[in-house]
Amino acid sequence: MRYDGADVLVVAHRGSSAAHAEHTLGAYELALHEGADALECDVRLTRDGVLVCVHDRRIDRVSDGRGVLSTLELADLAELDFASWKARQSASEQEEGWQEADLDPERRGVLTLERLLQLASDSTTPSGEPIRLHIETKHPTRYGALVERALVDLLVRYGMARPRRRETSQVTVMSYALTSLRRVHATAPLLPTVYLMDRVPVRYRDGHLPTLVSGMGVALEVVTLHPGYVRRVHSFGGRVHVFTVDEPEDIELVLELGVDVIISNQPGRVRRRLSRA
Repeated sequence: MRYDGADVLVVAHRGSSAAHAEHTLGAYELALHEGADALECDVRLTRDGVLVCVHDRRIDRVSDGRGVLSTLELADLAELDFASWKARQSASEQEEGWQEADLDPERRGVLTLERLLQLASDSTTPSGEPIRLHIETKHPTRYGALVERALVDLLVRYGMARPRRRETSQVTVMSYALTSLRRVHATAPLLPTVYLMDRVPVRYRDGHLPTLVSGMGVALEVVTLHPGYVRRVHSFGGRVHVFTVDEPEDIELVLELGVDVIISNQPGRVRRRLSRA
């Protein structure tokens, strides 16, 4: 068992989203400041074909607008506020880590994936390594394979679609939809892919991975109830990504189990724990 976490990757879930509104520039900048190795985001396609970082099918929860994201154009989304809801919530709850940056008018807008790629390209980890991106494609969607096509096209423009080796790739693509991962593999075969699961289907409980998939992403509850699952995936040569790990006791648990990637809303807390090791 690994207890020091020396090789564990710390991934900021939608940025440092315990402190800032998820998927906002402020959330990702704070995650970089806190020492995250990678930034995680969800991507959806707008009606005019732009990939934006939004988790929900509808924008109601995370903005001051309403409607299904896929029916809106980027110009529509640009008029909305995607950050102030979190600042108000944090202030009312007196949540630790609340930041005034959530109220900065220039930082309230929807975040495009391209802007996040620019941020990652201009940043490094404290040790000088490139910042990695863990990009989750959201399905089902009316646009089907256009999501993966737009994603790979954008990564090609930024020189991130064709790494020399899978192990050194700056980008990992994740999804609950195996069809999405297969589409990515067909056009960018060296990009690592991760199959996300809230529960492990019977056919994968022995630890083997779906064809063409390099890692399994599982909810914290999976490894809490079935700690042997991590070892079984490792026995098949796969990597284990666990989400969402925020509490100190949960961080200790996944480190003890030897997971490879910790996805957290509190990347600074995870980094501080690893720094003490």
